[in-house]
Amino acid sequence: MEAAAALSSDARRRVSGPPGGREEKSPPERKVYMDCNATTPLEPEVIQAMTEAMREAWGNPSSPYPAGRKAKDIISAARENLAKMIGGKPQDIIFTSGGTESNNLVIHSVLTHFHKVHTSKGDATERHGLAAGAMPHFVTCTIEHDSVRLPLEHLLEEQVAAVTFVPVSKVNGQAEVDDILAAVRPATCLVTIMLANNETGVIMPIPELSQRIKALNRQRAASGLPVVLLHTDAAQALGKRRVDVGDLGVDFLTIVGHKFYGPRIGALYVRGLGELTPLYPMLFGGGQERNFRPGTENTPMIAGLGKAAELVTEHCEAYEAHMRDVRDYLEARLVAAWCLHSAGRCWPAWGLRATRTMGTGKCSPGAGPGPPGSCAAWWGHGE
Repeated sequence: MEAAAALSSDARRRVSGPPGGREEKSPPERKVYMDCNATTPLEPEVIQAMTEAMREAWGNPSSPYPAGRKAKDIISAARENLAKMIGGKPQDIIFTSGGTESNNLVIHSVLTHFHKVHTSKGDATERHGLAAGAMPHFVTCTIEHDSVRLPLEHLLEEQVAAVTFVPVSKVNGQAEVDDILAAVRPATCLVTIMLANNETGVIMPIPELSQRIKALNRQRAASGLPVVLLHTDAAQALGKRRVDVGDLGVDFLTIVGHKFYGPRIGALYVRGLGELTPLYPMLFGGGQERNFRPGTENTPMIAGLGKAAELVTEHCEAYEAHMRDVRDYLEARLVAAWCLHSAGRCWPAWGLRATRTMGTGKCSPGAGPGPPGSCAAWWGHGE
């Protein structure tokens, strides 16, 4: 695309140049990056934190000598920064390679827990009010990221779990709470709904969903049914709006660093890790991350993630205000441009109606008439 743009620019200069073929120098073209949902560049302070970690904390974090202790301290500080960013506790944070691993780890853990508790202890199934041989059931929506959708489809194909994909509303693009709860079955063990969609920017009603699931779990406990856990992938919300696990009421929350100007590494929040909420490792090794995610820690990347989280905590209000201003400017220009080029026929609801309450800076589908598509092409997409 950039090559095509350059060619077009050269052609324009040749056509508009003065007689004799002599070209006038034009100012360099300004490049505007508009794909921040796919990835963001590193903040200078993040680069500095990573560089310092590579230079000064090169030791193994499990080692007792100074370089190892320095690395361990950096990891602990980063864990605290992540917890502060989402309103959680440091001991509930596990570092992962990214959002894909975090999402897969949640699904793997809930599936494993279901089998351990409900099918592997003789009459445990009957004690929990499930029919013998009940298959674990997952509920998600049709617009989840592939790192949620594909693992669940794989479980479905392998006939080791049942999955319900709840369609989103054609009016507001959300997965409606009533529709999600209507999909819950006696063997449902996990509901996983993203916090913000990477294509439309729609914010899902996670706080309301969590409150309804808590009430449902009280009823299920009285009937001897297993608890329904709630997971949200917050990759596209962090750094764009305030995210608090207490307000959301979730059991699991996925964190992805490269969506808020950090490095390509991630983390997983687990409410009451190992005590209130189960987590089972997919890997086995040296015992790092309390055996939940073993492997020698990548100290520089974790340092960068911690610094990015610290910046979000310090400047979240400013980030959100900037996103709001940019969104409003883009909307106004799009509406004005469309009116201008449609012979006076204007559709002010074109793809923009829902964004006033959605608030991630992305355009979301409107219910009014107008051309197909949305503003996702402007803002990009990604994991």
